[in-house]
Amino acid sequence: VQLVESGGGLVQAGGSLRLSCAASGFSFGAYAIGWFRQAPGKEREGVACVSSSGKIGYYADSMKGRFTAFRDDARKTAFLQMDNLKPDDTAIYYCGAVERWCYSDSNVYNFWGQGTQVTVSS
Repeated sequence: VQLVESGGGLVQAGGSLRLSCAASGFSFGAYAIGWFRQAPGKEREGVACVSSSGKIGYYADSMKGRFTAFRDDARKTAFLQMDNLKPDDTAIYYCGAVERWCYSDSNVYNFWGQGTQVTVSS
């Protein structure tokens, strides 16, 4: 079982990044993929999630309209499109997998990627 994030990097405020989460070793189509982030000195927080059926949820109003989560089951990959990035979005971003439905509690997720660093400069 493996989840591999990619697409992080350094971007100026107002810029965009697209994160990818490539899955292998499990039935990707049967799992929801959640995106979480953790900034230095802060707890891990939920960003967005896409269920196994494609329903999208966002965990904070500040991300609505700026972040879009989606998935491509044929490629066994989930994506997080991030637009109009702000310095407060600086964090390590993780994707996690849980069966079927999205949850805001990261503890229920079965599998995790290693994370990808996103740094937004002002």
